[in-house]
Amino acid sequence: MISNKMQEAINAQINAEMWSAYLYLSMSMEAADNDMKGIAHWFRKQFNEEMEHAMKFVDYLHSQTARVELKAIDAVPTKWDGCPVKMFEQTLEHEKKVTSMIHNLYEMAVKEKDYATSIMLQWFVNEQVEEEANAQEILNTLKCIGKEKTAFFLYDKELGKR
Repeated sequence: MISNKMQEAINAQINAEMWSAYLYLSMSMEAADNDMKGIAHWFRKQFNEEMEHAMKFVDYLHSQTARVELKAIDAVPTKWDGCPVKMFEQTLEHEKKVTSMIHNLYEMAVKEKDYATSIMLQWFVNEQVEEEANAQEILNTLKCIGKEKTAFFLYDKELGKR
């Protein structure tokens, strides 16, 4: 059985995942407004993925007969000056923060000897490795491209294939 403390922490993580989704949707809108269709598409996919993450936590709490408590989602940034480098810098920074949150949940589960939650959280630990690596790779590529318009156009198209 899941403890009240763990239930509350997972509910907070659900809120954080939904905030992440909202952040990426905001980035998608900024990219679309600046005619970066591939980047807009990439962030829209990221929005969907974050919502799936939130629902994994929801489904897990339900499987433990624990209560899901949805709370208000704080406002997210809405402007990056049309700069994809700024968007992906924030993406990487944010993913590192989420990694820390997942690690904290995992540590709590281990301390409480909540083996089921520990096992469930292992998926998220692995997912965060991928999330950080993807954001870092895109950021590195964008920095390499710099202001080269043709290269940026081609890379934007590539990100649209996600």
